[in-house]
Amino acid sequence: MNMKKITLNKEYARRHGAVALLMCGLFFWFAYDGFIVYPRTPAHDLYVSIEGSEPPKGCDLEAFKTQKTRTQYLFALLAALATLTIGGRLAKAARLNVAFGDTGFTWDGKSYSYKDITHVDDSKWAKKGITVVTVGGRRLTLDGWHHAGVTEMHAKFMV
Repeated sequence: MNMKKITLNKEYARRHGAVALLMCGLFFWFAYDGFIVYPRTPAHDLYVSIEGSEPPKGCDLEAFKTQKTRTQYLFALLAALATLTIGGRLAKAARLNVAFGDTGFTWDGKSYSYKDITHVDDSKWAKKGITVVTVGGRRLTLDGWHHAGVTEMHAKFMV
């Protein structure tokens, strides 16, 4: 049987890979500032560099420095979470192992006939190109934005 493999959509991979790299860069930027630059910079100099003016009289510069340093930690954490989330979703999409032909498909090395499909949730197909197929007691989510070939496969089992 001639099988066509579903592959990662290059546009999806490029966009999400670029955003994951951007978030990773921001993580290192914020972490470097929070762990190295801000602690080594005198509080007065830090205030002037951030605010662009001399501190007002009576300003607690150490409290200002502590608050700004903690802000860098928070932004580093948020950037790390974004990196892991986006990168993880991209890695999960890249690991999908599905190939299809005229009479059936393979998923993670196991072959199925289109007749083996017990349920198809097509409620998001028209708007988003997403369908969920239940086969062999497992649910396979096919997303046309994440993978090239999903539209062709969808046409085969929806006949």
